[in-house]
Amino acid sequence: MTTQPAANPGSSATEDADLRVVRNDDAGRYEILVGDAVGGFTEFRVDSHGRLVFPHTEVDPAFKGQGLAGILVGRALADVAKRGERIVPRCPFVVRYLHGHEVADLLIDWPDAPDFVK
Repeated sequence: MTTQPAANPGSSATEDADLRVVRNDDAGRYEILVGDAVGGFTEFRVDSHGRLVFPHTEVDPAFKGQGLAGILVGRALADVAKRGERIVPRCPFVVRYLHGHEVADLLIDWPDAPDFVK
């Protein structure tokens, strides 16, 4: 398994030292680790144009209501932006996150845009 720490775009009161977001390329997802446990993940796959398509985000029921999904997606997208990769947001949570938060330097191909290349 290949995992790499994801960028941390900032911290807040809900972000403890025992929360880490890692990119797991072998599994095609970013994972949020709470201590040693996987608290949730956001999946990605590379499409034929080299873009990362984000289809699904999930948080373990044991960790629901703690804001982990927002921390996970925020750090994952910051890491993608830092790498210069382009995304296609298909997961409803990722779409909502992007409508409410700016991610510096993130390259986005919106699937409902008229000029979207499939």
